[in-house]
Amino acid sequence: MNIICVVQARMGSTRLPGKMMMDLCGEPVVARVVEQVKRAKQVTRVVLATTIDTSDGVLAQWAKINGVDCFRGSVNDVLDRYYQAAKEYRADVVVRVTGDCPIADPSVIDLVVEKYLEGAYDYVSNTIRPTFPDGLDCEVFSFATLERAWKEARLSSEREHVTPYIWKHSEIFKLSNVTCSGAQVLRCSGDLSHHRWTLDTAEDLDFLRLVMSELLKRNSSSRFEDVLEILAEHPEWTAINARHKRNEGYKKSVAADSV
Repeated sequence: MNIICVVQARMGSTRLPGKMMMDLCGEPVVARVVEQVKRAKQVTRVVLATTIDTSDGVLAQWAKINGVDCFRGSVNDVLDRYYQAAKEYRADVVVRVTGDCPIADPSVIDLVVEKYLEGAYDYVSNTIRPTFPDGLDCEVFSFATLERAWKEARLSSEREHVTPYIWKHSEIFKLSNVTCSGAQVLRCSGDLSHHRWTLDTAEDLDFLRLVMSELLKRNSSSRFEDVLEILAEHPEWTAINARHKRNEGYKKSVAADSV
């Protein structure tokens, strides 16, 4: 089974332009994301999905230099970009991780993939009811599911954010959600969704640089349990980006649907 992780990334972020090539403790952000995803045991291939915009040539060039598969597609229709990337690389199963997640945990990715493989699911994620820290988001779905969404999704928010058409239609697709408390192989419990480890703003970058610096000192592979231990020692760091809310970009897109 060809399990392809498609990592969406672009330089034209509205809230933090150029973030994918910003330095994160000696490596560009995109390198940190790909490095983490490649450690997932259940992923057979990683593809960077960027756009045909000239500004994203730097990402395509980075991928070429570093031997990372790359697909360039639509700027605004990210669902189409995902579908075309998955089709080109002959994915049976698609794992979605965004470029906003430089400390994505491979064990969490594996956990979501394993849940998908256990049952006859069309879509499994840890985001339908989020309990993991923001920045550890992972979605897994069949190519057939992606193709149906690609054919049927009409709203701008459904095209820009890839999976809303899927998880909004439980009458069509068989869905499942992985929770932190149900992740028995991980040393965690309860709801950790209030933690913000994603990259959308300058404050997020300040926070991630502190965390990554500490992870590197400890020679850690960025498991989220290690990040929790660091934050227990430095609880003041969580205030750096606490004012930003989860899924701000998607909510903005939904609001635009009705305009």
